[in-house]
Amino acid sequence: MSSFATSNARAEMSELRRLRTLLPPELQSWVTVEANMASNPPLITCEEIGKDQVEVQINLARWDQLAKDQRNLLFWHEVARIQNDTIPRDGWEMAALAIGLGGAVGELWVQDGLLLLLAMGLCGFSGWRLYQRNNSQNALEHATAADEKAIALATRFGYTLPNAYKSLGSALKVLAEQSPNKRKRKQVEARLQALKASAAEAKARSQAMRGSNPQASYGSSYP
Repeated sequence: MSSFATSNARAEMSELRRLRTLLPPELQSWVTVEANMASNPPLITCEEIGKDQVEVQINLARWDQLAKDQRNLLFWHEVARIQNDTIPRDGWEMAALAIGLGGAVGELWVQDGLLLLLAMGLCGFSGWRLYQRNNSQNALEHATAADEKAIALATRFGYTLPNAYKSLGSALKVLAEQSPNKRKRKQVEARLQALKASAAEAKARSQAMRGSNPQASYGSSYP
């Protein structure tokens, strides 16, 4: 048992080291990759852990069930979120909303109109930021933009364009099948549909460039 645990720990560390090599050089000094030790964590996510420091967190128990190419494209999706600056912040909006509400109640009591307006303004701004963060359409747009950049990152690391689309598409299918949350499953399915549309456009451009032989090369490898 001890030997198995040691072997498993080594395999996990090896995978984390491998993923770090997939970071673009410009991110390697301030982005880290670690195992997510929380209870029932998501497959992969990232968050700010300090000023100018971001951590990609992996649920290694689930991660190991995916094919290597699927892991790579999901990892690059998170890298793309970092590059696009769309990762969650420290949640100051909830604190600001609480302060604003408390201030508004207090100013109603003392009847200070100016401070009441300031407190209501803080409530409104923090509420608007919370809406933006939780708006499903915004989240989908950010996710599809990260998928597109993940494809570009994959080609930067040696993937052909069709294989990059195929690997990410198959990974999204697995995520959709495994998601117990209906809302999250629909979002993954929407990402998959957007990815298929993008792949079709890329295939059409490739065929147009080849001209006389549209079925040549790897055109049918697109998802």
